Amino acid sequence: MRKILLIEDNPDICELVSLHLRDMGYSVEVEMDGDKGLLRAVSGEFQLIILDLMLPGMNGLEICTRLRAELSYIPILMLTAKSSEVDRIVGLETGADDYLIKPFSIHELLARVKALFRRVEVLSSRPQPADKRIVYGKLAIDLEKRDVRISGVGVELTAKEFDLLAQFAANPGKVYSRKQLLDLVWGYQHDGYEHTVNSHINRLRGKIEPDRNNPQFLLTVWGVGYKFNDVMEQQG
Repeated sequence: MRKILLIEDNPDICELVSLHLRDMGYSVEVEMDGDKGLLRAVSGEFQLIILDLMLPGMNGLEICTRLRAELSYIPILMLTAKSSEVDRIVGLETGADDYLIKPFSIHELLARVKALFRRVEVLSSRPQPADKRIVYGKLAIDLEKRDVRISGVGVELTAKEFDLLAQFAANPGKVYSRKQLLDLVWGYQHDGYEHTVNSHINRLRGKIEPDRNNPQFLLTVWGVGYKFNDVMEQQG
């Protein structure tokens, strides 16, 4: 049985979300304090974290940052009453896999949870490259350690930025549409969410490209989507 940790300080939301998730066959545990929530989250016993942004003690953004500093990956669905695009982007940049604004539909939350689990299943079932390290010119990607370096200098990427880069680098020359990337990296396709892909691509280019306006690695295929430069020589 999959175990979900809900870190949320609103008792009504905790009761509602827990009830519906348990009806779907999940095991749910609740923490209403940020500091205690982090301690439970790093225990390694949960397969998904549903995380409120505003919490007593440590806030959701700090918890997300701490979790993404861990070697093991766990999907995070962030809940928040803040609805501005800046707040949403900050949450995603910190490493959240998905973002739901309060008040939310419980059916949408359940759909997001299922999508995140489906994405984890898809990723775990894919054949893994024999070589866990991919090198293109000055760019080096360690798939196992989730480490990226440019000319030997570490690059700080969010979970989604790394997943995007790994998807591209493992398949150089393959063109992906925004909807395909949403399905492969985020685990769902929703109309209107294509801008999420655009913003992540732009931020990723800003971190790995010498000149983000003239990218060497992540190329735009106009009218279609994006691809990883297959002209670059891969090194052993």
